[in-house]
Amino acid sequence: MSSTAVPALDKTFQILDLITDSAQPLTAAHIAKELGLPRSSTHNILQSLLTKHVIYKDPESRFYLGSYLMYWAGKYEQQQGVVRLFKDLIVQYPVLLQHTVTLSKLDLGEVVFLACHESLAPLGFTFRAGVRVPAVFSATGKAMLSTLSMDSIKSLYKEKFPTPMTQHGVKNFADLSTELAAIQESRVSLDNGQLRDGMYCLGTYIRNASGTAVAGMAVSFLQGEYESKRAEVSAVLIELAEQIEQHLGFMADS
Repeated sequence: MSSTAVPALDKTFQILDLITDSAQPLTAAHIAKELGLPRSSTHNILQSLLTKHVIYKDPESRFYLGSYLMYWAGKYEQQQGVVRLFKDLIVQYPVLLQHTVTLSKLDLGEVVFLACHESLAPLGFTFRAGVRVPAVFSATGKAMLSTLSMDSIKSLYKEKFPTPMTQHGVKNFADLSTELAAIQESRVSLDNGQLRDGMYCLGTYIRNASGTAVAGMAVSFLQGEYESKRAEVSAVLIELAEQIEQHLGFMADS
């Protein structure tokens, strides 16, 4: 075991992840059995989490995520100035408001969705905040990955390429490298049904004052409307990204 490991904290996160992922609320006994933890330590951790309102317990002694998580989420959003800028500035772009537009960040080899402007068109994919998907298949992920070296990208995945989510998914690092080279030329990335069949997404990256890509944005379409709208939407999406970058202090080369 690593000298920096904190067993009680590891158990706490295991419990919270289990409660989060479960389709049904769980009792303490179920949690202990599922995770192979002693009932006594499971009980103690649950009581601590209850005290802080990180979880709550219903009259049948089943556990749910609690309201304190919303406090954390709110503070996180405040600290992520790019989220506020996305929400404030996207309203200036009627072309984008017709579509579902997502904002996400790169977290190791995955993207985590931070915010979403949703259109009325059904896409069959959930973009709510906190959802994670492999970066190599998403438009926002590819946009941000295009700013890294292939050695850095391979290290994110420990040299093992993720399993494609659809038949259209990029299948190896060589093919990914080809896609990323095109993004470096155009600043526009494409998910052509790699997250979900029939859904196309155009993406780009957002840089901070140091020139590091800190987020990605993508516009999602039904496949049938992609060809007719991609040129206009790509241009406007880049314009929004550049406006956000200016607020974050990024200075483009003249």
